[in-house]
Amino acid sequence: MAYFNIRDVASIALFAALWGVLNATVSPIVFTMFGIPVFCDMIGFASLILALWWVRKLGTASTVGLVATILNFVFRPSATHFLGFTAASVIFDVLTWAFRYGNCFERKRVGAVFLLVASTASAAVAGFIIGVFFMAAPQLVKWGGVLGWVLLHMAGGVVGWVMGVSLVLSLEARGLRKQGVT
Repeated sequence: MAYFNIRDVASIALFAALWGVLNATVSPIVFTMFGIPVFCDMIGFASLILALWWVRKLGTASTVGLVATILNFVFRPSATHFLGFTAASVIFDVLTWAFRYGNCFERKRVGAVFLLVASTASAAVAGFIIGVFFMAAPQLVKWGGVLGWVLLHMAGGVVGWVMGVSLVLSLEARGLRKQGVT
């Protein structure tokens, strides 16, 4: 039997497409308007949280990040900075697996804290990679160097966490819950 069943693959594809397409189309507009990277983190971590809530298997977030990266490169081949988010999705995957999915999604308060830690830490990794390897000096100086860039991404991770956890709680309140998954 395959590790990911057809519903898992469909969920991964859905959330990866959401992240990849919105990042390639809307994020550049938001970044040009405001000059801050919050929107890409917001979409990414909300998508990762929703995908993991549904699938709850190691490799889910990494696969979502990898597929979103491929889609991002299809639509915007020059957007190499997205590789920072690819790495962040792997970090998010490992952290949520280490915290245990049952703790992240069944124990509401503890789970919310675990997901907050995973989102902000992963976003910090993305900000660091993007700041060090992909950002031009004038943009970095504007926001306080690499540390400022990391903090901006962490803020985006927090916003994505709020969105993702809010959506999970809303879906569960309406009776949509994955049955038999721990």
